[in-house]
Amino acid sequence: MGSCIKTGCSLLRLSQTLGLCTSRRASTAGGIKKTTQLKNLLASPQLSFLMEAHSGLSARIVEEAGFSGIWGSGLAISAQLGVRDSNEASWTQVLEVVEFMADATDIPILLDADTGYGNFNNARRLVRKLEDRGVAGCCIEDKCFPKTNSLLDGRVQPLADAQEFALKIKACKDHQKDPDFCVVARVEAFIAGWGVDMALERAQIYREAGADAVLIHSKRSDPSEIEAFMAKWKNKGPVVIVPTKYHTTPTSKFQELGISTVIWANHNMRASVTAMQNVSRQIMKDQSLVNIETQVASVKEVFRLQRDEELKAAEDRYLPKK
Repeated sequence: MGSCIKTGCSLLRLSQTLGLCTSRRASTAGGIKKTTQLKNLLASPQLSFLMEAHSGLSARIVEEAGFSGIWGSGLAISAQLGVRDSNEASWTQVLEVVEFMADATDIPILLDADTGYGNFNNARRLVRKLEDRGVAGCCIEDKCFPKTNSLLDGRVQPLADAQEFALKIKACKDHQKDPDFCVVARVEAFIAGWGVDMALERAQIYREAGADAVLIHSKRSDPSEIEAFMAKWKNKGPVVIVPTKYHTTPTSKFQELGISTVIWANHNMRASVTAMQNVSRQIMKDQSLVNIETQVASVKEVFRLQRDEELKAAEDRYLPKK
């Protein structure tokens, strides 16, 4: 009997925990769904920003910093798993990470979904699974699977057939359940060494296939390729950029060009790498915590980010009093 009671309590607490997660995953800000938030953000005439996160904790930090949306970076997620950004992490492993991110936050997540992890069938299945987990949208790039990171030097960057990729976008849009779920088509023509005309042609095809926005990627140290594209694009739809390489360009310039959204794509992951390297080296050198303890977040702050107070209040409400 005692075992059954314990089991029943465990199941009750599990159902309550799952209910809490589902509630947060489906929660809205100001009564607006996460998918609608992202769609409005992409369509806004004002320049918007997405900040990179790669875990539930980093996603919560991004939200607390005041960002309106999160970029679920493929590079950052693979890096924190200790593998390369070459589809070495399976799509289900990425899905597990982004589910924790969605549960931890009330702002929309745009997932960097690489090439959709295969053909149209893989991509449309991914969309359904992302919707189930409260992810607001995905960004799919027109490369071949497995992908090669766009910022690697001296690597061949083969692109997918444009018509096939457009049909992949169409399959995603046709099979989403929520009409506001966003699919962003990432154009890699500049990364592959092709010119602005090819970038424009591909962007137009993807837009006609139903893409909610196009992401124009460039690894030049200046925004000249982006400027050339925007001059000919004529505001046919929202344009997203990732200015990792041309980071010295004033943000006001992006507003002038008519850019919809800027993604700060990998900086939380890179910041954490530097911090962990420095802390580990210092502790190894000192064989002591005396020079470190005041330089890192307190355990109390970690508990706050984990929302321990909510659990404490729930325990007071749901656990029997002795």
